[in-house]
Amino acid sequence: MNMRLTQAPIDALCANALRFLAIDAVEAAQSGHPGMPMGMSEIAVALWNRHLRHNPADPAWPDRDRFVLSNGHGSMLLYALLHLSGYDLPLGELKRFRQLDSRTPGHPEVGHTPGVETTTGPLGQGVTNAVGMALAEKLLAAEFNRPGHTLVDHRTWVFLGDGCLMEGISHEAASFAGVQRLSKLICFWDDNRISIDGDVSGWFADDTPARFRAYGWNVVEAVNGHDIAAVDRAIQVALGHARADTGPTLICCRTNIGHGSPGRAGTADVHGAPLGASEIAATRGALDWPQVPFEIPGEVRAAFDARARGAAQQAEWARRLSAYAQAFPDEAEEFRRRTAGDLPVGFGILSNAILRGVAKEAASVATRKASQQAIGRLARALPELLGGSADLTHSNLTDWPGCGAVRADAPGRHINWGVREFGMAAALNGIALHGGYIPFGATFLVFSDYARNAIRMSALMKQRVVYVMTHDSIGLGEDGPTHQPVEHIPSLRLIPGLDVWRPCDAVETQAAWNAAVARRDGPTLLALSRQNLPHQARDEVQIQAILRGGYVLADADAPALVIIATGSEVALAMAAHAALAAEGVGVRVVSMPCPTLFDRQTDEWRHSVLPAGVPRLVIEAARGEGWWRYICGDGGCAGEVIGIDRFGESAPASALLQRFGFTPDAVLARARALITSTPQNTFASTQPRAAKATLN
Repeated sequence: MNMRLTQAPIDALCANALRFLAIDAVEAAQSGHPGMPMGMSEIAVALWNRHLRHNPADPAWPDRDRFVLSNGHGSMLLYALLHLSGYDLPLGELKRFRQLDSRTPGHPEVGHTPGVETTTGPLGQGVTNAVGMALAEKLLAAEFNRPGHTLVDHRTWVFLGDGCLMEGISHEAASFAGVQRLSKLICFWDDNRISIDGDVSGWFADDTPARFRAYGWNVVEAVNGHDIAAVDRAIQVALGHARADTGPTLICCRTNIGHGSPGRAGTADVHGAPLGASEIAATRGALDWPQVPFEIPGEVRAAFDARARGAAQQAEWARRLSAYAQAFPDEAEEFRRRTAGDLPVGFGILSNAILRGVAKEAASVATRKASQQAIGRLARALPELLGGSADLTHSNLTDWPGCGAVRADAPGRHINWGVREFGMAAALNGIALHGGYIPFGATFLVFSDYARNAIRMSALMKQRVVYVMTHDSIGLGEDGPTHQPVEHIPSLRLIPGLDVWRPCDAVETQAAWNAAVARRDGPTLLALSRQNLPHQARDEVQIQAILRGGYVLADADAPALVIIATGSEVALAMAAHAALAAEGVGVRVVSMPCPTLFDRQTDEWRHSVLPAGVPRLVIEAARGEGWWRYICGDGGCAGEVIGIDRFGESAPASALLQRFGFTPDAVLARARALITSTPQNTFASTQPRAAKATLN
């Protein structure tokens, strides 16, 4: 490609230093993606050395600019920038790229490498995380900034490629960013026209600038991505749009993938494979780079070093914070608390009092309604609670009195995400990563499939995000099997680090919300009913035990059977308990709203809830395979699962529950059969009996 370059010699050296750190690291690992770092090096120099506000000594400085590498396969570009800028990422870690226990994994991971803002790799999610970050910045600025006192004022910068733009989530995110007028969001499109399969013209012929203009973005077209001065001019234009608050900006950078490689540049061959010794030698010659692998000239290190500049920028912000605190001491303290992610002092006592109050109310409501009530209670105590729904507000019940709608010119607390489940979930991750808010988002449980990869990323990144998923079973009724989740609850429980709650009444729903906002090491998903569920009476000990994930709701002396249930099926378990008690047969009912939380309890607690040797019957209107570990393991001896192994049907809920065997009579019959078929001495037995699967 013929491109006229206008950068100074030191800029060219800096760009080539980034190229060769990527080339050398990928070659040492014999694995990785050198093409993107080689193609975007000049863009990186223009941004990082001239405009990015950050402090390598404090990667968590609240008012730093956020930088997101959405095309995360090019991770070596970011690692090279972090190393050269002065972050705690020594050269030895770059030499260990993609190796076990290194701080330079194949794709960037937040919390693992200092300076990495989000975990990227699944294409399109990085730019959507950035939309969440930019939204959080805008809302936080509206909440805390005062005339003459600007506390929140930073930009969100994104590198993205053709793959990010091809993924559907980018359409969701870009459309939402445009309508919210997120003017401090600035994206660089690496327009190199190459993906893994080759020249993208055969499968990606979008008019990308026109597409983004239609979303309400500013677009800077036809920027020579290998001309640092040209990129710098484009950034100045984007910053002008940010100051004028005219919406986000896309800078379209025409680049050559693998730029500088005589034999591989401009081809798919350089995308995801080492160059090889001979091509590396040729590239060194073509770019006049005589340094041995991983050697960086001193003048390049000096040019990249952002420590002094970053310290000065943070110190200037600290002075602004100090002046702000003098004028607005309460707001300053609240800002510090919020950005640290701490809950208000005494919140644990307050949330427990709220829980007790809900227990006294003894309301029999749908758990989706109980969730709305819980949100309203917590929102009064937690101004950082921010969330909404993917166009199902009046079904998911996510609004609350006085919440206010988030609009481009109105900083409310309730977000209408539109029909964008995936975009919503990934943006929630960005809000959580930015800090200052506890975000939640809602849709029907069956549509968690659309959001699933972003939910997985919440768990992988250990972010405090709350997913409100309503219409949790065939009990939703007439909408039919397309809307009736069957496999969703058990499959979501398989995501490591995700707590899935399926509460049985308003009390458990409040407990689930209390646990979700208090949890700082991962996300929570609430599976909630459409239909009303009866209140279950509890004493104080049982109320507190809900927060262990599984507890004894009803008991008997020397029980002949343990019934484990979740959600709407707890009422069926309680009905069986009462009927069998009338016959002189003791049954223990265990409500297990959050099995993953129960699994984290001590052996002593788990064994006290599920006694060894007693047969166990599990009831849940979902696929039941995951429950067998509670029947065959942990002292289990025999049991059955009443579940569903097929899709639902369209009919009123009562007819469906009858058809699928979720009625008191059907459960009672199964319980009697299990008790009758189990030897009477099983209570003391230590030898598990073979379990028999029974699914509807």
